[in-house]
Amino acid sequence: MNGLLRRGLAPMLIVAALLVLVPFWVWYGTWFGRPLGDEQMTAYLGERQKLRQVQHALTEIDRRIRAGDRGAERWYPQVVALKDHPVPEIRVEAAWVMGQDNRSESFHQALRQLVADADPMVRRNAALALVRFGDDGGRGELGSMLQPFTIRAPSSGGVTARLRAGDAVVVGSLVARVGGAEVRAPVQGYVSEVLAGTGATVAAGDGLITVGPDKGQVWEALRALYLVGRQEDLSEVERYARGVPGMPDRVREQAALAAEAIKRR
Repeated sequence: MNGLLRRGLAPMLIVAALLVLVPFWVWYGTWFGRPLGDEQMTAYLGERQKLRQVQHALTEIDRRIRAGDRGAERWYPQVVALKDHPVPEIRVEAAWVMGQDNRSESFHQALRQLVADADPMVRRNAALALVRFGDDGGRGELGSMLQPFTIRAPSSGGVTARLRAGDAVVVGSLVARVGGAEVRAPVQGYVSEVLAGTGATVAAGDGLITVGPDKGQVWEALRALYLVGRQEDLSEVERYARGVPGMPDRVREQAALAAEAIKRR
């Protein structure tokens, strides 16, 4: 009886172990905190299909640069090459990593190209990163981070709106369908105005919604403008210094500091 019991339990124990181990190994294989060996780094950075592997490698390079590991420079050419990656999320992360080493001229030049990228989040990350090089080449983009962003229809057609005024917006949020095609948000923030609601008909380029600036990005832009802002930026910076509804005190305080720094220049 005991033997039969043991034989009956064995498959159950194996299944139970797999239920624990399989999720663990899936998690461990995708956990960005897992250290990568040098060969893995090279392979992951060259990956074109498994985007999480590219992101994992970029996270590891970021960690090594912050730790002062000069050995990370061996992968700089691969990081620079990612400025042409077809997926915007990869270009966003590559721009962030390139901002961590302001001694690298190859990073500097790549960021000057990325600040003109088609994707707004790539441009914003590149503009912030350029400030670390003492380069104000992204100043115009920093100013745009303080202002609403209009999401426009990519084609003509009837609109089915998915968001309302006040709704939170994250990158990738489904904003609307236009003629059956999905329109997703390229920036984060909140819906400040619906320009074309359900039932409206729009032409390509017409506005669908206006996205109010994200609090965190406003703060980062003001920190950058503290260093590179000019007189032309002052009116917008001072608007935040006076206080903007919905923005936390730290934004108002940072705006006041940035305004004073601009005036001194």
